[in-house]
Amino acid sequence: MAPSNLQGRYRLASQLLDLIRDRGFAPGEPLREQTLADLLGVSRTPVRAALSLLAERGIVISRPNHGYVLVRQNSDLAGIALDVPATADQSLYSLLVKDRLAGALPMSMTQSEVERRYGVDRQVLMRTLALMAEDGLIERNKGRGWTFLPSLETTVALKSSYDFRLTVEPAIFLFDTFRVDAQVLARNRAQHEYVMEHPDLSSVTARQLFEVDAAFHEMCADFSCNAFIFQAIQQQNRLRRLYEFGSYENTTRVREWCSEHLQILDAIASDAPKDASALMRHHLRRASENALGLPREQPL
Repeated sequence: MAPSNLQGRYRLASQLLDLIRDRGFAPGEPLREQTLADLLGVSRTPVRAALSLLAERGIVISRPNHGYVLVRQNSDLAGIALDVPATADQSLYSLLVKDRLAGALPMSMTQSEVERRYGVDRQVLMRTLALMAEDGLIERNKGRGWTFLPSLETTVALKSSYDFRLTVEPAIFLFDTFRVDAQVLARNRAQHEYVMEHPDLSSVTARQLFEVDAAFHEMCADFSCNAFIFQAIQQQNRLRRLYEFGSYENTTRVREWCSEHLQILDAIASDAPKDASALMRHHLRRASENALGLPREQPL
């Protein structure tokens, strides 16, 4: 199986796992390919491949003439996550991100320029560029080549972003409209616990780590029931994607922000909005200090 297809299979399997959790499927319940394909907006073939992967993990089984059936309790699925295997494509991906952040790559580039610069196989390059486009880091030009999407690549932009987020995000928990979805909260906690307990974070892709990070902040914004706040945080996540993708090799910092997120999740679950607000402010200040190389504030 080609690397791009393999990664796509893992991603779709993760989406299926989320769907099974969200809908509260029970053991023994049939997982009909066409129904799942319709819900996910894909054809039956990739759904079948994703179900096969879940079967390899003992989450579902295939019964002759009956298709796939769930065999795990929904409560057992909370802590399960599927790691996308690292490939040669991912190595080139990381190198392109690092070089762009270091200013070694221009905003726009042609495929031939990248191929000559890195001496890579054309098929590997095409798969990597397609994956970067899927992840929202680059887009294909109308003519030739590719362009990196706007990002927080300067100190001024980073500081402005954190100033904005420090103004908005701690206030979210104090809104009269703040409402918690317990299932979403539990799933988000499970994702963070998976990261904290992972024995080798270097094997977890930057994309997976970013999604956990971004999903947390978007979840908090969504709980505010304020569409303007939610859209603003989504925009911030889009802008910080490239920068964050280049920072996840620091596994100590990954576990640190993950732990900070968990403290905020505890405050939300305990219905302590003032604590959640203070913890979010502390978390964003720590993130800002790390990003800008500033002296660290004292822990709460």
